Formats: sequence, structure tokens, C-alpha cells
Amino acid sequence: MKAAALFVVALLAGCVTPDVVPNDVVRDLAPTGKLRAAINFGNPVLAQKDPATGQARGVSVDLAREVARRADVPLELVPYDAAGKVTGDATSNRWDIAFVGREPERAKDIEFTAPYVIIEGGYLVPANSPLQTIEDVDREGVRIAVSRRSAYDLFLSRGYLKRATLIRAPTPPASMEQFANTHPGYRVLPGRFMVIEQAMALPRGRPLAARYLREFVDEMKASGFVAAALDRSGQKDAAVAP
Repeated sequence: MKAAALFVVALLAGCVTPDVVPNDVVRDLAPTGKLRAAINFGNPVLAQKDPATGQARGVSVDLAREVARRADVPLELVPYDAAGKVTGDATSNRWDIAFVGREPERAKDIEFTAPYVIIEGGYLVPANSPLQTIEDVDREGVRIAVSRRSAYDLFLSRGYLKRATLIRAPTPPASMEQFANTHPGYRVLPGRFMVIEQAMALPRGRPLAARYLREFVDEMKASGFVAAALDRSGQKDAAVAP
């Protein structure tokens, strides 16, 4: 029996850096004189547009603003609609910092901090689908829709799937729980097939900036900054990385 198409979506799963960043670190962080932060609005757990004002908000936006404030440089938000497009620009000098999942393939061009948020990947299926568990999904005739070059795509492409087929879309769908809650014809399979470590990132070759951001992320988690940012943006079920 041929199973209906599936949609892979994200379900969010919590040393003190100087408040004034040294000049040599600032030059490494923002060599153009402004901090260009890549923001993936395709992942509503991490970034959103305020429905009333249109202003950018979310944990990744708050972290970018805090880095720029400490470095005393202007902040430019560089918008994207998919993580794969962010990482695709890692060597194009379009951004200085980014917020993407830690993935071995991405590490060729990108240096990562420790994760600040954990995201769980699961499956959304039509309500009448015969699929009941995560293990049921990998079978002949099942089509799994993913965002091209997303962490889900990279993970599932590394041999996790043996029989199911990936259908790649240009951008990610809405978050699993949000979509399921507003589309009664769908349901979420219990469990998860992967965990994404969402981290801050920067292009390779900036060692001072990389060290600063690693310490910065540790402080932001320990101080409660990340948890508060998630709460302000309505992500109450999100998990701050350990």
C-alpha cells in the first residue's frame, strides 16, 4: 500500500564574556564595520516577524542584537527563508554570524559554537495515514518532504533511510505542532528521528571571533538569556541546550 506524503518539520525541543568586546575581536567579528547576521525566518522557532509591526524577533535575533551591542557596531539582519541557503552563502562574504544546526558537512566552511537550543525532528502525516511510528516511515512508497540542504535533509541523506524517498522543497514547512494544531487532517507521529544542535556559526578563518562566540553562547545559556528570549517569542516548549 502506497503511503501518503510526509512532511518533515522541526519541533523544539537549555565563563563570562566581556560586555565590551576588545578591538581585535571586533575586527574579526565584523570586518566591514557592521555585524551582518544571517537570520533564517524559515524556522519559526528561532526567528519570526512580529505580526503587528513586522519587526524581526526571536532567540536568534536577540542573540545577534546582543553581540552587536557588546561589539558596539551596527547590526544588519540578512534574511533567509531556509537554513540551506544560509550555509550555501558561507563562503560568499554575505554574513558574519549565523544561526544553524551543527552538521558535519557544514563544518567544511563553517565554525560552530556549542548549541544554544535543541530541536527535535519528527514526522507529520495525514490523519488517515497507515503510518503509526517513526520506524514505520522507512518503507517502499513513502515520500518524505524536506527543505533542501536543511539539517533534516543532510541527516536523512546520510544512510538513515533505506527504502523511503526524499522529496526536496526549497524552504521548510511550518513547525510540526503549529501546523498540526491548525490542520485537523494531519497528526504528528510520536517520537523523533533526530536531534538538531542549533548553534551560532561563522565562516572559518576568524579565530578570535570564534573563541569569543563560544564563550558568549555559554554565558547566554547560563545567564538565562536564551530561555528568556524563547519565552518572549512564544516558544514555551523549546529546550535550551545543556
